[in-house]
Amino acid sequence: MAKELKMRPLYDRVIVKRLAAEEKTAGGIIIPDTAKEKPTEGEVVAVGKGTIADGKLLPLEVKVGDRILFGKWGATEVKIEGDEYLVMKEEDIIAIVSA
Repeated sequence: MAKELKMRPLYDRVIVKRLAAEEKTAGGIIIPDTAKEKPTEGEVVAVGKGTIADGKLLPLEVKVGDRILFGKWGATEVKIEGDEYLVMKEEDIIAIVSA
């Protein structure tokens, strides 16, 4: 689990720590850093309070600690206290990965 952030996302946004990319292919070939794609899997480290619809606060479906899949685009990369994170809307999350 990531350290506690000194930042809280607003509304329906979440902060995600990208998980490390695979170092090898399934066949055992080592992938050089220049050829690696950024992973589209991460861990939710902070969530906003939700969105307001029809005057009611609707909480987010994801929670801190969830492992998620997200699209390659749509997130904003930020650096917080030397660590890289992604800030995205909940609608940019494709799936929650179950353990």
